[in-house]
Amino acid sequence: MRRLEFLVDSNHQALRLDVFLSENQTEFSRSHLKRLIELGHASVNGSLAQAKYRIKTGDRIVLIIYPPSTSGIDAESIPLKIIYEDEAMLAVDKPAGMVVHPAPGHAKGTLVNALLNHCSDLSGIGGVERPGIVHRLDKDTSGVVLIAKNEIAHRSLASQFKNRKVKKTYLALVRGVVKSASGIIETSIGRHKTNRKKMTATINQGRQAETRYKVLETLGHFSYLQLFPKTGRTHQIRVHLASIHHPVLGDKLYGGLITGPYLIMPRQALHAHRIEINHPVNEQPLVFEAPVPPDINNYLVAYRQNFNP
Repeated sequence: MRRLEFLVDSNHQALRLDVFLSENQTEFSRSHLKRLIELGHASVNGSLAQAKYRIKTGDRIVLIIYPPSTSGIDAESIPLKIIYEDEAMLAVDKPAGMVVHPAPGHAKGTLVNALLNHCSDLSGIGGVERPGIVHRLDKDTSGVVLIAKNEIAHRSLASQFKNRKVKKTYLALVRGVVKSASGIIETSIGRHKTNRKKMTATINQGRQAETRYKVLETLGHFSYLQLFPKTGRTHQIRVHLASIHHPVLGDKLYGGLITGPYLIMPRQALHAHRIEINHPVNEQPLVFEAPVPPDINNYLVAYRQNFNP
C-alpha cells in the first residue's frame, strides 16, 4: 500500500477532487482516479469525499494506492518474439494464429497469457495486474504489437494511437493485379447488416477510415502491397482491399480464397511490418519492425523462382 498526500493551495481553489488529483500526479488517469475515489481510497481532511467535491485552500488530501488485484487470467509459458523491452513497454512480433486477448473459445494460448508469464513487474493498469494492450491484431494477422507495462505508458501510447501520431506499415498479398501503382482507399467502415462477424465499407454509415497503398510487386494471380492505414478501424485493411476487389489472399471472411492451379495461402496474408511511435516516457522516436514471416515469404519465393502458372 502507498499513501500520497497533497495540500491544496490557492491556485487550485474550487477544482473538482478528481481533476485536482489528475493534474497533480502522472501515474493514473482521471477515470482511474475517479474509480479509486468511488471505492473510498481518497479522503479530504480525514473524511471520505466524492469525485465532484470542490476543493478549498488548505484542504489536506490523502490518496491510498493498493497493490493491483490479479486479473484472473492464467500466466502461461509461451515463447515470445521480443522486438524491444524496457521498464515502460515492450514490442512483440505476434505470430499468425495467436489471439491477443482471452475470449470465449480462446481462454488459453493468447498473447496476454504469454505476457503475464513473461512480465514479472507489471503495474496495475486500471487497478488490475495485466499487460496493457493498446491496439490489436486479428488472430491470423502477424506482426508488431505494442504493450504498456504501467498506467503512464498505457495512457501515452493510447493517446498516440487516438491522435493518429502512430505510423503503421503493413504488408499484404492480395488477389489479382492491382493496376494503380499507388492509391488511397477512403470510406466509412461499419458493421455488416446480416453477418455480425464482418465489417463493410460504406458511404454514409460507420466511421471514417483511410488506407494508403503502394504496389511492391505483381506475380500473376496476386500482388504484393505495402499499406499505410491512417485510421485503425476493425478489419480496416481487409475491408478496404475487399472493397476494391483485391481481398487479402487466404482471407476466408472477405473473399480472399483462390482456386485453380495455385498454391494455397493457409491464412490471411497480412503482416503488421512496422510501427513508429514516441517512447511513452522520454518521448524519443522509436521504430519497431517484424520481418516478413516465413509463410508469406515462401509464397513470394515460390512464384518468383519455381512456379509456372
